[in-house]
Amino acid sequence: MKKLGTLLLVCLLSVALVGCGGNDEKDTASTSTNDVSGKVTLEGSTSMEKLMNALKESIVEDYPQLSLEPQFTGSGAGIKAVASGSADIGNSSRALTEEEKAQGIVENIVAIDGIAMITDKNNTVKNLTKEQLANIYTGQISNWKEVGGEDQKIVVVGREAASGTRGAFEEILDVKDKCKYANELNETGAVVAKVQETKGAIGYVSLDIVADSKDKVNTLQLDGVVASEATIIDGTYQLQRPFVMATKGEIKDQSEQVQAVFQFINSEKGQEVIKKVKLIIPSK
Repeated sequence: MKKLGTLLLVCLLSVALVGCGGNDEKDTASTSTNDVSGKVTLEGSTSMEKLMNALKESIVEDYPQLSLEPQFTGSGAGIKAVASGSADIGNSSRALTEEEKAQGIVENIVAIDGIAMITDKNNTVKNLTKEQLANIYTGQISNWKEVGGEDQKIVVVGREAASGTRGAFEEILDVKDKCKYANELNETGAVVAKVQETKGAIGYVSLDIVADSKDKVNTLQLDGVVASEATIIDGTYQLQRPFVMATKGEIKDQSEQVQAVFQFINSEKGQEVIKKVKLIIPSK
């Protein structure tokens, strides 16, 4: 009887272990990765390149069979591409115009970016008022001595006409079609390089570029306020704009691939990607 009891105990333990193993298999199956597959084409803002590349790398953790194919051609080109159907998503580093919205383009704001003003490292000016900045870009102020600096000609650097950064900058300062540019460049990196190498230069770039460029250029305060995440959130730093991932129609009406992109962006992982590239999550 003692042997029989021992044998019965071993059998019961075996059954219990098999049962646990079965539950483990079930749990593993329930956490399988998403099977949405295919590609999503994105076109537009060069200022959103860092964000798009970060999303492209991170989204495969949740959607291993889904690939993002971004092109960086400028905000205006991105909106035209999504309107014509040649791209699934149009990236714009400015708010959409009423004319664009009238075409059925939906403004999906995924992040907020600040626009920082930069000068060459030898410039002694640390702060400008919003009015002074507008006057510099429209040519009414042409020498740094007029704003407390040295007797040196101001070299006004900006982006090309299709740039969302330029569009947002000019709209905020109310200087659209009034700026007197010495150089109009087609990439954010080119603006940093031009300002770095040009005495008396001033330019505008995305806030996330500042951390990587602090050894190359100076960053100006605007009305005594430093450009930072905190000052953008509280509204005291006024040069800020949305990062828009525009769609032709509402997100719910898009393909499952496009919907998956926005589901990832709105997930905890997606929000961490936005923070990692030093952008600001918009309030809901």
